[in-house]
Amino acid sequence: MKKMNLSNDYLSAFCLQISLLLHAGISIGDGLHMLSEDEEDPRAKEILIAMSEQVDDGYQISEAMEQSGCFPDYVVFMTRTGEETGRTESAFKALSDYYEDQRKLSDRIRSALLYPVILLILMLLIIGVLLIRVLPIFHTVYRQLGGSMTGIGAGLLQLGNVLRAALPVIGVVMGAVVLLVLVFYFSDSLRAKLTGSLKRRFGDRGILRKIGMARFASALSMGMMSGLAIEDAMRTAMSFHEESEKVKAGYEKCLDCLEQGEPLADSLKNAEVFPSLYCRMLSLGIKSGAGDDIMAEIARRLEDDATRSIDGAVGRIEPTIVIVTSILVGVILLSVMIPLMNIMASIG
Repeated sequence: MKKMNLSNDYLSAFCLQISLLLHAGISIGDGLHMLSEDEEDPRAKEILIAMSEQVDDGYQISEAMEQSGCFPDYVVFMTRTGEETGRTESAFKALSDYYEDQRKLSDRIRSALLYPVILLILMLLIIGVLLIRVLPIFHTVYRQLGGSMTGIGAGLLQLGNVLRAALPVIGVVMGAVVLLVLVFYFSDSLRAKLTGSLKRRFGDRGILRKIGMARFASALSMGMMSGLAIEDAMRTAMSFHEESEKVKAGYEKCLDCLEQGEPLADSLKNAEVFPSLYCRMLSLGIKSGAGDDIMAEIARRLEDDATRSIDGAVGRIEPTIVIVTSILVGVILLSVMIPLMNIMASIG
């Protein structure tokens, strides 16, 4: 059986379907048979058929998932935990929600990085055309009128000549940049590696900190809904994502507080893992017996906060690119138009 990398979208849909089948009282073996019949991807269909046969032979679904080699380790772990605690349906629902949240956040990050890059490339192309193609036309006009370009215009004309001579190299560089942007847009693994590298360096502040909090809260919520003990849910959430050393220290402090008997909300507050407001919400939720639901709500709010921060950053970057490049275009045009207008006025 060929292994395949399952996307967040597929994992979310698969876990949701299993949880719905369990909720409807359908056995996992029969459910996997049903899913395999409707699966259009040949490789995914092969995986589902193999898993259904293993479950029919008496294997747990976590064992079948592990032997397929296609599911992440923590999906297998959470499924096994759900089986051991009698909360398999809740475990699959939590996994579905987690991967759906990660898909949405990943898509937002991808779009936030892609659009400004495309805009910047287009504006640079416009400036390049002005320097390489348009300025030489004005230079010819000046010569026909018996003058020459001076000052800023002459400097920009010289820059255009340099760029024209370097066009092959510029073409290769631009092609590489476009290829890198496309690979980043369509490659989940590359995007995850880049995000992980940035989080290790700058994950304790700004937007990356908010993204990290949202993902940690989602992982912690998933562990709690799967039936894990609080300390185990904390350890599992800590292992999900790469963080900066400062953030890791906060997680370790929180875990130490938990092991010393402090409530979860107080531990998170003392370690400054979550804002105080959300810690108070969690404390009230745990006291009322709705800790799992409140943690899921906190995760949702943190994700919304991270998304708003991303949108705000993009909202500042895009106008900045447009304003700066528009000023450059204006400077280029005015540097040749004003002297030309003076020459035409003197001739007239």
